[in-house]
Amino acid sequence: MARRRKPMSEGKKNIIAGLLQEYDIKSAEDIQDALKDLLGETIQSMLEAEMDDHLGYAPYERAANTNSRNGTKSKTIRSKYGESEINVPQDRESSFEPKIVKKRQRDISGIEDKIIAMYAKGLTTRQISEQIEDIYGFEVSEGMVSDITNKLLPEIEEWQKRPLASVYPIVFIDAVHFSVRDNGVIRKLAAYTILGINDEGRKEVLSIQIGENESSKYWLSILNELKNRGVKDIMVLCADGLSGIKESIAVAYPQTEYQRCIVHQVRNTLKYVADKKAFAADLKTIYHAPSEEAGYERMQEVTEKWQEHYPNAMKSWSTNWDVISPIFKFSADVRKVIYTTNAIESLNSTYRRLNSQRSVFPSDTALLKALYLATFEAVKKWTLPVRNWGKVYGELSIMYEGRLP
Repeated sequence: MARRRKPMSEGKKNIIAGLLQEYDIKSAEDIQDALKDLLGETIQSMLEAEMDDHLGYAPYERAANTNSRNGTKSKTIRSKYGESEINVPQDRESSFEPKIVKKRQRDISGIEDKIIAMYAKGLTTRQISEQIEDIYGFEVSEGMVSDITNKLLPEIEEWQKRPLASVYPIVFIDAVHFSVRDNGVIRKLAAYTILGINDEGRKEVLSIQIGENESSKYWLSILNELKNRGVKDIMVLCADGLSGIKESIAVAYPQTEYQRCIVHQVRNTLKYVADKKAFAADLKTIYHAPSEEAGYERMQEVTEKWQEHYPNAMKSWSTNWDVISPIFKFSADVRKVIYTTNAIESLNSTYRRLNSQRSVFPSDTALLKALYLATFEAVKKWTLPVRNWGKVYGELSIMYEGRLP
């Protein structure tokens, strides 16, 4: 329901009547032009008032002050109404520091925030430049867009190095792949998101890493980075079959349980299966089994059932059973937190929208900026803890006695 407008005051009515007469307004475009002109004139008057205050006397007054006015300097400012020309007062001692429009400031529209918001949605520098010109009527070069977004780089570096909690009951690692240009060659790079569930059941993005070739050495360096930022213990680390991750966890966090991501395990199994619905239903009976023994038995039964049609489909289940099976020690509430990867999947869907906006990123730095901004937009919605966290935390504190705060 639309909000009812307040009755207009006499003062406002007089101002509008004066505007209509002064500017001969006939259209919405005329209103925009009038507001642009008024904005420039208002800023001009405020700058003059600031100079009066700075010098301690008005124009044409006598004063003992040795400093004095020294003409004006023309400056083009950008606002949401377009570009306006103003004349900034100058003083002989060059000590005047205007506040309404600061030195070297040309944008008063909050356009930088708008550019960053567009970048977060995955728009290219060219698309942003074109949209700004279409909406506001002034040109913003692609170089300027890059310069504005590059201001984020120190912030990103600081965020990547920020101290973390000492304990995370559950940590997820997942990847989304992007095409990135490198010296004229387009490469596929993985953006790895490390997401933790803290002891209050709240989700935190711990780190975003861009990598090309996974290895034990690579993952050990990533996990050591978490340790250096204060993470002393992780109860369960859930990830896909990343090359070298199992060995790296054993070195960096020897007490941590590595759980193969069930969602990815199921997806990989069904990749080349035609009877997806029936096969998926059978797979569900494995990871929903009440115990590891029952799960293993169901795994063998499902393998036998589909062996004739899909002889290799279940091979990864038996090969990786040691990292699939940890889930069976937990109750249904804890299992749901581990294998329903809603938190990281919702984040990944945000990242995938970046892929829909642009097919290739010009550099890995450009990709990192977009991922960082998209992450901060996504986490704004994370206001509640994981469902049934009280039960989950209670069970984990018994299962991993003495390790949770």
